[in-house]
Amino acid sequence: MQRSTIRHIGRFLGEDPLAVPWEAVEYLAGQLGIADASCVKRHPERRSTVYEHAAEIQKRFQYRDFTDRRWGREFRGFLYGRAWTHAEGPVALFNHAVAWLRKNRVLLPGVSVLARQVSEARTAAERRLYEAVARAAHRADPALAPALAELLAVPEGKRVSELERLRTPPTKSTGTAMMRAMERVEEISAFALGRVNLSRVPVNRLSTPARYGQLSKAQTIERAPEPRRTALLTAVVRQLEAQAVDDALDLFAVLMANRLISPARRASDRERLAMLPQLEKAARILAKASKILTEELDLVAEHEADLDVAALWAAVEEALPHTAVAGAVATVEALAPEDDGSAEAAMREKLALRYNTVRPFLSLLGESDAPGGAPSGRRILKAVRRLPALSRRRVKDRPLLPREIDA
Repeated sequence: MQRSTIRHIGRFLGEDPLAVPWEAVEYLAGQLGIADASCVKRHPERRSTVYEHAAEIQKRFQYRDFTDRRWGREFRGFLYGRAWTHAEGPVALFNHAVAWLRKNRVLLPGVSVLARQVSEARTAAERRLYEAVARAAHRADPALAPALAELLAVPEGKRVSELERLRTPPTKSTGTAMMRAMERVEEISAFALGRVNLSRVPVNRLSTPARYGQLSKAQTIERAPEPRRTALLTAVVRQLEAQAVDDALDLFAVLMANRLISPARRASDRERLAMLPQLEKAARILAKASKILTEELDLVAEHEADLDVAALWAAVEEALPHTAVAGAVATVEALAPEDDGSAEAAMREKLALRYNTVRPFLSLLGESDAPGGAPSGRRILKAVRRLPALSRRRVKDRPLLPREIDA
């Protein structure tokens, strides 16, 4: 029973090795060929027998005591290392600790003893994290921590702190909202947290203070002691830097689709749809003229006669006036040009008419250092850099050309 207990739960049951379901006792008796399983009840009559058997089992199967100095040191190294590299809760870390002890045949201590060691490891890892982040921020710029702390203040005449304002993403899909989103990116990027070297801090560990700081009020962070406060602010603003760019890109995509491209396409489609009756009328005239010409040409070929152009025109003009045919040709050429990109060109013309939708943020988008891209996107970025000059143009005096808005 003691051997089965140590294999199943990783420890002995102490003075009462029979504190197990009786079904388990009967099952083992059956495996061992013992007819009367109740004889095992005489085992604890001599108290020292329990400990002698436990020591024999421990020695025979090479189990170590939890208090062993060597294995205790290795266990603490594992526990503190995992607490540092993994952002796990206490239950998950406790379970990993149990798994390590059982794998290495170290007898499990009491639950409270192991829970206390897990708590100490997590506290040490948390303290190490705050110290490492705050130290890296100070090395990057001694003035960075005071600058971040200023975000916790509430400006005069305002109701929220600067940090809470920067944490609030844009909620409207307008040109003005896009301008504010770009300004938010610039404000957060001004801290230049990319210069803070956090390469020795596990990435998943940074997510914990960042998440806590995002959900906490500015007053709560302000009351935090150093270096925790600096670490929280660094992690939060570092996360906000990426989040602000993502928010601006998402808003830009929505704005382009819903407020610019889709309305321009609908306007272009409405215009082309309005021209459809004219195109249909011209097509009917040309179809009728083509049918007459085809029939006349078939007759000429059938009788092997000479082609008489005047006679052909006379046959056409009997059904359709010459001016009607010429007008139909002109209409088709105007409404259905040979250029395959005519529909896109028409839509770009409509895009230029919606210039005021994007004008509020064009300068910021072109002058910002935030946009970047792969080599294949350099042409787009080059066009973006020209946006400030285009935004300053008086469109009524000098309209935008299609090539200027086609990157």
